[in-house]
Amino acid sequence: PYYVDRNQNLFLQASLHSSDQNLTVFVDICVASPDSGDFRTLVYELTKSGYASDSTYVLFPSPRRDVARFGFNAFSFVNRFPSVFLQCELVVCRYHDYSSRCYQGCVSRFKRNADS
Repeated sequence: PYYVDRNQNLFLQASLHSSDQNLTVFVDICVASPDSGDFRTLVYELTKSGYASDSTYVLFPSPRRDVARFGFNAFSFVNRFPSVFLQCELVVCRYHDYSSRCYQGCVSRFKRNADS
């Protein structure tokens, strides 16, 4: 556990551990929940498809391609829940593969018209 006060900046880092030096990581989805076993019922989106859903979410430059650094302002789920749990999905891609998800950044998914 990591203890922070509400509205305190929280900084995180995810590292890829692989012998393959030609990989890079990208933070795709990050959600928070008051229940460590349920990330579907009551969740708060920090990022979705690479987009920041929370105005305080920041993706920081990293000194290495196998490390993703990000942060946000700590919050709580009302006052009924003493803890907030995070679950993040990262994408691993080949370094310099500019057609990969890691290099596309934010991806919006367009809804199709029912007629098409």
